[in-house]
Amino acid sequence: MTIMSKDSIRPITMEHIQRYGDIYAKAFSGEPWNDPWKPEDAVIHVRELLESKQAYGLEYVLDGKVVGFILGTSMLFHYGRTFEINDLAVDPEYQRRGIAKELLEKCLADIKTQGMVGVHLITAGEGVLPEFYAKYGFKKETEVVLMGADNNVRDSKWETGSLCLIHSL
Repeated sequence: MTIMSKDSIRPITMEHIQRYGDIYAKAFSGEPWNDPWKPEDAVIHVRELLESKQAYGLEYVLDGKVVGFILGTSMLFHYGRTFEINDLAVDPEYQRRGIAKELLEKCLADIKTQGMVGVHLITAGEGVLPEFYAKYGFKKETEVVLMGADNNVRDSKWETGSLCLIHSL
């Protein structure tokens, strides 16, 4: 049951960059990712996305506190402009309350209004996330393959763990 109102969703802003970094580090350091994010690195990650001219995102505010956000960028292709959801993160203390659902629904509605022809994302290949995104029309992409190369920086998850999903608007 969702207990929040859509009034608590608003455009993402640089003003809350530290909070986004904290949320990102907490969310992606847990299941299913288990990536050892440091908040200061997560702030840089989010800032780099926000500084893109084509960035678009929303934050979720509950009782005056930012508790989640969605962020992505758009890109023009020969068939039209598409949107990539780079990050959808909710503070683990506030998960399982419908916040990610509300952020995703609002984002999808907004980018459709902006004339985007599709949206895509990369997520974990197993667990609850593919099922979550499937509820909103995302499906496993069959015409492209996600490829990655390990530059011996750290153990790579690219070999088995990711799934590319696409949604036509």
